[in-house]
Amino acid sequence: MTSKVICIVLGGGQGSRLSPLTATRSKPAVPIAGKYRLVDIPISNCLHSGITRIYVLTQFNSASLNKHIKNTYHFSSFSEAFVDILAAEQTPTSGSWYQGTADAVRQSLHHLAVHEFDYVLILSGDQLYQMDFEQMIENHIKADAEISIATIPVHANDVPGFGILKTDADNLVTAFVEKPKTNFENWASEVSDEMASQGRYYLASMGIYIFNRSVLYTLLQGNERTDFGKEIIPQSIDSHKVLSYQYEGYWTDIGTIPSFFDANLGLTDDIPQFNLFDKNYIFTRARMLPPSKMSGTHVDKGIIADGCIINASHITRSIIGIRTRIGFDTTIENCYVMGSDNYQTLEQIEESKVANTPIMGIGDRCTIKNAIIDKNTYIGNDVQINCGEKLEDGDYGTHTVQDGIVVIKKRAIIPHGTII
Repeated sequence: MTSKVICIVLGGGQGSRLSPLTATRSKPAVPIAGKYRLVDIPISNCLHSGITRIYVLTQFNSASLNKHIKNTYHFSSFSEAFVDILAAEQTPTSGSWYQGTADAVRQSLHHLAVHEFDYVLILSGDQLYQMDFEQMIENHIKADAEISIATIPVHANDVPGFGILKTDADNLVTAFVEKPKTNFENWASEVSDEMASQGRYYLASMGIYIFNRSVLYTLLQGNERTDFGKEIIPQSIDSHKVLSYQYEGYWTDIGTIPSFFDANLGLTDDIPQFNLFDKNYIFTRARMLPPSKMSGTHVDKGIIADGCIINASHITRSIIGIRTRIGFDTTIENCYVMGSDNYQTLEQIEESKVANTPIMGIGDRCTIKNAIIDKNTYIGNDVQINCGEKLEDGDYGTHTVQDGIVVIKKRAIIPHGTII
């Protein structure tokens, strides 16, 4: 059945909630887990499900995403498989940027028209989960549905942050409300015994949809509705057969700095909720990097990516990304260090030492806690980050603070002895 499916991954808007990580890159291109990009998650789920025709829609800072897609997803010349970028473009029928999720798909329909397909799978580019879409598609076809929505049971405390669906005994959606704040007790739906035992009675939309081709074209053409969650889905419930597909695995929206931080550090748990070591592994760019080298370092709950040179004293509950260099007697605790895009030469390192300026990476005798270190940063010796009282939220030039998490910006230079 997956041969009849084409997929659209929505790259999201400006990604302001993930700023400053999205200052120079689109949201799907943000590095995750030390060696992947966010866009690798939905694409990997598709490929493991047998879906091999994928468009990624984006409009902000798309250069690095284009480069990643081009260098990563290669298929046989004899295959119809592809992963292509569709950036917002001006055409005779549209001269504006994407105005929402539905508008982005509407403006891209002419690209889909050259392919044969019966179903369109629409995904978000900023979620962490592992799902077999083939099962969802089979369920959609078996129920003779026109639209399917992936839903996840949530607790009452989580309801105000989601679009909530009400279903009947056949899992057909009978009502929809967007992020209700009060009086939602009557919105509980039928869930499994396991979900009920956890108090998760409310079905939240995951932003994952399947549309029959003809239905999608009918709903999008000839109107100005711009968003699936706020307009298309709620207004289709009475006129179309809309099915809920309940998913009970791990899923999280990582559209904010705190959720992004928690999702990454959660990967260091002994048995993480999102399993990087599953048979359905994540596809990403194949880099020809050397193995990582560590000397005198005690690591407790750490993930170390390829090509690192580490002399730190302690690394605790942290992810260390590709090509990271960490100096002697340095302590890293509860951090995501994204790494570097290249190595400095020995000559460049020596020049920096003579000039008494930081080298790329993290210097000697540093203590860094509860921080995200973006790529290609230069952190000097004897630097302390987030080691004292809780910092005030704000932008401080080389770094920002959100909910107590310090984010060192890409290519920032932090001089020797700095205390943040």
